[in-house]
Amino acid sequence: MLATGPRVWWGAVVVLAALVVVAVGVLYGGTGGPGVVDARVGAAVDGAGSAWRDVALATDFLGEPGGAAVLVVAAAVGALVVRWPRAAVFVVAGPGLSVVATKLLKPVVGRTIHDGHLSYPSGHTAFLTAFALAVALLVTGRLRLGGAAGPSLVLATATAAGAAMGWAQVAVGAHYPTDAVGGWCTALAVTPATAWMVDRAAGRRAGRMSDAPQPERR
Repeated sequence: MLATGPRVWWGAVVVLAALVVVAVGVLYGGTGGPGVVDARVGAAVDGAGSAWRDVALATDFLGEPGGAAVLVVAAAVGALVVRWPRAAVFVVAGPGLSVVATKLLKPVVGRTIHDGHLSYPSGHTAFLTAFALAVALLVTGRLRLGGAAGPSLVLATATAAGAAMGWAQVAVGAHYPTDAVGGWCTALAVTPATAWMVDRAAGRRAGRMSDAPQPERR
């Protein structure tokens, strides 16, 4: 599934994203208010009208358990219909592990918003970014897009999804902008690593099956 671009390239993306998650977490760890960047971006987003707030709430729903389940189940079923079980596993594991990572990081960082709710990194942003990244990796891999086209399309898709959900989280007042950046980078760090693990597990299983003794033909 990491056929779109060299593995070394994706390894660099994972490392850089993880470093950003750590750096922003250290910068805002233990705080309970917006930083300078958060205040400026938040002021711009707060200027949106009620119609845009409805769009933000609809986008936010995609990161809620119900909306997320619809997206993941639809993608997994589609992969199974075309007989691609490895893709079905990945489209569940990638977003799932990204969300788990945000839940583990939140108490470690300790950043809060609104009555002490842990906010960094944004789980909603991590989910939609990871889901878009997983689907884009699968599609570009299936289409065998080589060169710079494949990775560029994958990252553009993940960035668009992360930006949309990040904007929605700020618009509804659930997160600071830097929380969204942390969620986006968490997905960029976890999802390609998950693809590598799924590929490796599938390769080992295929190897064991090929090494198994075959019944004699008569």
